[in-house]
Amino acid sequence: MNNVLNSGSVLEVLRPVQDPELRKSLVEMNMIRNIKIEEGKVSFTLVLTTPACPLREFIVEDCQKAVKKLPGVTDVLVEVTAETPQQKSVPARTGVPGVKNIIAISSGKGGVGKSTIAVNVAVALAQAGAKVGLLDADIYGPNDPTMLGLADAQMLVRTSKQGEILEPAFSYGVKLVSMGFLIDRDQPVIWRGPMLNGVIRQFLYQVQWGELDYLIVDMPPGTGDAQLTLTQAVPMAGAVIVTTPQTVALLDSRKGLRMFQQMNVPVLGIVENMSYFIPPDMPDKRYDIFGSGGGAKTAAELEVPLLGCVPLEISTRIGGDSGVPIVVGDPNSASAKALTAIAQTIAAKVSVAALLA
Repeated sequence: MNNVLNSGSVLEVLRPVQDPELRKSLVEMNMIRNIKIEEGKVSFTLVLTTPACPLREFIVEDCQKAVKKLPGVTDVLVEVTAETPQQKSVPARTGVPGVKNIIAISSGKGGVGKSTIAVNVAVALAQAGAKVGLLDADIYGPNDPTMLGLADAQMLVRTSKQGEILEPAFSYGVKLVSMGFLIDRDQPVIWRGPMLNGVIRQFLYQVQWGELDYLIVDMPPGTGDAQLTLTQAVPMAGAVIVTTPQTVALLDSRKGLRMFQQMNVPVLGIVENMSYFIPPDMPDKRYDIFGSGGGAKTAAELEVPLLGCVPLEISTRIGGDSGVPIVVGDPNSASAKALTAIAQTIAAKVSVAALLA
């Protein structure tokens, strides 16, 4: 080992430190940059593969421990930043300009809390520092504006040489487009497949998304036109299947999962929502209203990860109705902690897949 305190010796002691997800050296992956040494104080930049890295603190600690072994080091300062990798292109599918990764949040049936998961995952990623967009692809039942406190907002429409360009609404760090901005509150959308296909493509390609690390797509339930349009149009980083522990929900979730696999879209895993009920006046109690263990069992049978389990809490429902997502309104709640962990896990899996592709 080079005992002289300089940039070379710092890189040498950091070389064995690995990214736990990728299992590769931080130095070899050019994740250690801008090394500076001033009178025993060593500082450098650690460039992670996602702002929402779930192992961020452990990686920083490993780096500090390694550098402190060098003689003459009095302090180690680590500035953490991130560069989210771009999802690889797919033949016959056109990416959205500026968008690095497109992630579908889907379910086999309605009523399992898919939009709640999509909204809170998007906000949690934005809270971590990522640039996030949310596309509400549930054209017949667009609820995301309400959940993000944008029920009375509007999307601006401007004309360009390429046609109409939509300006997304913005809340809690998330850019949002939704059919809910384009119709009256009580107006039903009575469309056949081709019109649905057209508006989803418009939401993909005629929106001023700007630079995004993640575009979360809140899918309608089922395996119909919207799913086919999305999976055939754009390269996708992956899909997340939301279910409850209830048998009928699990049966439908299996169909939704298989659909993405048949369309060659990676399935990132299953989220079990409403796993158990926590009474607000008895926070130590848990009631398995919809059964228990269904998500874990299904994930094991279908050989996909269980990304996490989200409890059923009254505060989650209140947050959705009032336009304050639970990860914002009650970040220390069991639901918010579970949703934040799920968002971090999704981000980590997307980055690993992009870098190893």
